[in-house]
Amino acid sequence: MAVEYIDLSVETRTEFGKGASRRARSAGYIPAVLYGHGEEPRHLLLPRHEGFLALRHANQLIRLIEGDCKELVLPKDIQRNPLKDEIKHVDLVHVRRGERVTVDVYIEVTGEVAPEHTYVMDVTTVAVEADALDLPDNVTIDMTDREAGDHVYAPDVILPEGVTIAEDEDYLIATVDLVTDQDLGEETDEDGSGEVPTVAEQDAENQE
Repeated sequence: MAVEYIDLSVETRTEFGKGASRRARSAGYIPAVLYGHGEEPRHLLLPRHEGFLALRHANQLIRLIEGDCKELVLPKDIQRNPLKDEIKHVDLVHVRRGERVTVDVYIEVTGEVAPEHTYVMDVTTVAVEADALDLPDNVTIDMTDREAGDHVYAPDVILPEGVTIAEDEDYLIATVDLVTDQDLGEETDEDGSGEVPTVAEQDAENQE
């Protein structure tokens, strides 16, 4: 969990409202708001291409650069256009080393359940609390030899050092069950012979 961040040059936004946001996006920017540490929210403009690349990964640590000012932030909420491959708006939160934040991280599965068993993931992410500058890429659950009726809950998550779970103890993550074969059956004719008459044979039979 090395401290890695992406540098991103930004500008202060001076125009507000939906019309101003549309103009900003047309000009190649992503409107953004920066929150944190009891300060007044700051309205910013991120370069669209560089901002899109920086925000591809969840919980990506970003260093905003504006003149001589440099500050580390995390994405808090990203609004995407579902019809276009673009970001409409992003909320950012200012972070510092030693400050703990709560983020959602993906769950990685290790191990194989018992033979003739399978499992269903009820969720794919889980909330954890960690140092803002030392966030995990993922957490894991071990499914080795688990059998039907077994459930994986929040306390079963394997966490990196310094990371704590931020879910209730009964937060369900995965369920194990037996593999079931779905019997689709075979088409049979009325006499149960297993042979299904062709359309032509059915037409001929109907004409008799």
